[in-house]
Amino acid sequence: MKFKKRIYRLVEKGSHGKKINLIFDYVIMSLIVLSITSIILESIKEISSDFKIFLEWFDIFSVAVFSIEYLMRLYVSNQTHPASNKFKSVLKFVFSMNGLIDLFAILPFYLPLLIKIDLRFLRTLRLIRFLRILKINRYTKSLNLIWAVLKDKKSELAVTGFVTLLLLIFASFIMYNVEGEKQPDAFPNILAAFWWAVATLTTVGYGDVYPITGIGKFVSGIMALMGIGVVALPTGIIGSGFMDRLRDDKKCPHCGKKID
Repeated sequence: MKFKKRIYRLVEKGSHGKKINLIFDYVIMSLIVLSITSIILESIKEISSDFKIFLEWFDIFSVAVFSIEYLMRLYVSNQTHPASNKFKSVLKFVFSMNGLIDLFAILPFYLPLLIKIDLRFLRTLRLIRFLRILKINRYTKSLNLIWAVLKDKKSELAVTGFVTLLLLIFASFIMYNVEGEKQPDAFPNILAAFWWAVATLTTVGYGDVYPITGIGKFVSGIMALMGIGVVALPTGIIGSGFMDRLRDDKKCPHCGKKID
């Protein structure tokens, strides 16, 4: 029981007053950053060819450390994710947000060893390694704050997203019917018009597809103007959420009064 308690204190965020816990946190954080750096360096052909063996061995080392950490978290899952029995605790951890991030951080290494995978799919699978950067969520207050704000404002963001989707679909239908006959290559179907709607509503305006008819230009102008407000809505919601959270952090948890 003492051993499990030590493991629990070690893998949880180092706020237990033990130096070893903080060292563990810093080692994992450093390894995450170095691992992401190695993935970036792999994409540079000159570096990848000269340091291929080193990068491969470093990847094996980082996966080994992350795998041990994952097993340790499985071992103490009944304390981090309490349930009626050990098996349910393990499942709660595995399917939790942090548990899935930990799993996807090491899965691309083990999966090709277990099953035969097409090389194109393997390249895509290896990109999932970038999710290792999300593991740092456990150790930084900033990322935890972002997750908390998104969770608090999920209803408002969902409504905004739904309204935006309706607007995009409506504009796509109009533009397809207005420009489809004049520009069959640019607007061959509603999905192609949907791409134009996304580029216009977000005010990106790549210029690869654009209307040439008077009505089409009018609709495009209305969409561009509406895009300013649509983009600002989620920004305002998230900004408001951050301000609420920061105000709450400055309040005393016992009396609710503002802390100077």
